[in-house]
Amino acid sequence: MAIEFTLDPDQRRLRAAVREIAHDVLADVSARTAGLASPEERFAATRQAYQQLVEAGYLRKILPESAGGELRSTLDLALIAEELTAVDASVALTLFAVTLGLAPVVHAGTAAQQRAHLARFLIPAGAPLAAFALSEPGGSANFDAPPPAEGVRTTAVRDAGDWVITGAKKWVSNSAGWDGTGPDLMCIVARTDPAAAASTALSVLLIPGPVIGLTVTGTPDTIGHRAHSTPTITLTDVRVPEGNVIGDVGGGLRIVGSAFGPAAAQVGVFGLALMRAAFDHALRFAQAERRGGPVPIIDYQAVGYALASAKTRIEAVRSLTWRACHALDTGSPAGHELALHAKVFGSETAVAVITDLMQVVGVDSYAHEQPLGRLLQDALALPLFGGSNLGLRRRQLHAMLREPGYDADATVCLAPPPLHARVRPLSAVPRGPVADPLPVVDQQS
Repeated sequence: MAIEFTLDPDQRRLRAAVREIAHDVLADVSARTAGLASPEERFAATRQAYQQLVEAGYLRKILPESAGGELRSTLDLALIAEELTAVDASVALTLFAVTLGLAPVVHAGTAAQQRAHLARFLIPAGAPLAAFALSEPGGSANFDAPPPAEGVRTTAVRDAGDWVITGAKKWVSNSAGWDGTGPDLMCIVARTDPAAAASTALSVLLIPGPVIGLTVTGTPDTIGHRAHSTPTITLTDVRVPEGNVIGDVGGGLRIVGSAFGPAAAQVGVFGLALMRAAFDHALRFAQAERRGGPVPIIDYQAVGYALASAKTRIEAVRSLTWRACHALDTGSPAGHELALHAKVFGSETAVAVITDLMQVVGVDSYAHEQPLGRLLQDALALPLFGGSNLGLRRRQLHAMLREPGYDADATVCLAPPPLHARVRPLSAVPRGPVADPLPVVDQQS
């Protein structure tokens, strides 16, 4: 069978529909929020746009069919992510953070947990938020490190039929909710056995909102994603029933892996979207502007070469991210590695390409009236969140290369594993405890 990168008719219709609603709903978000002083004000000002996306069915569209949503594949998710992020990265990240927040329930929750907690996110109404609380103040890149390292410091202790959760989390998208009382649903990683290694010490627990005992202690005024919320929260004696553990007690490490692994490919898509938006602006500028000369600046070879180089790298990132998504959808063992490459290459290329395109426009690109500075600010986060690229290279890609049986050709062949060992595609993820996890990716540290 020939290598094929053509979208099917449904995917082309999906892409066109998302592009239309992105421009209708998100085009003015940056301008409306830019003058607001605090990150809390800016985030609150996006609620209407976010709710419009929910009401148009786009939260359902990015939740898998296995959970009652409409998402058919990771590639469809990438198409939606590209179109929304190209117009406004802040609201897009808020929306996609909900899918991360729900991932433990979708992939590892019991049927009862899914019925109890997913329904509100499947109704195209309101502005429901979810969060996955892993990262902690002081960094969590080594959250699974064995003693004497601290690892996860948030604890959950059994008491009178409940779990009592105490600790702090930072850089967790949506974790304050819209009003500081927490999201509609939070999945939190906590230490349930203080003496055990991370492989059996960590658990994921469900905390429905509003969260009694949650305090917002600060919200970073971030360089990019200016209207997105990643606050620092503390949890003091937050009580949830014993049945709110997802999967097995002590099985949190596997659940974290299953939630964060596919997200790496989507970070590559975010980079693709920002580059595309920057390229479109720079190309229009070059076609129209003479900058005091006799002809539009695109007629000059230096400008043409810069644009051509940018487009080459954009197409390379798109091909890699689509391949990663396809590998994840088909259950290829190469999916894990390709997703990591897509994240690392896509995020770093985005920063470089947007910087180069600013030189095409010139010093005017340094003003807020131009979109390129904002796009670069958004891109700067991509090598850092979802696990810093340095950490991904060290902890995951390097570890893969060191494996005695590592097969460098696996990413070329993309052959699915034997049926008895196959990781199922997104639409066929089973309900109940997860099997072998995808690689673990930390949120921000």
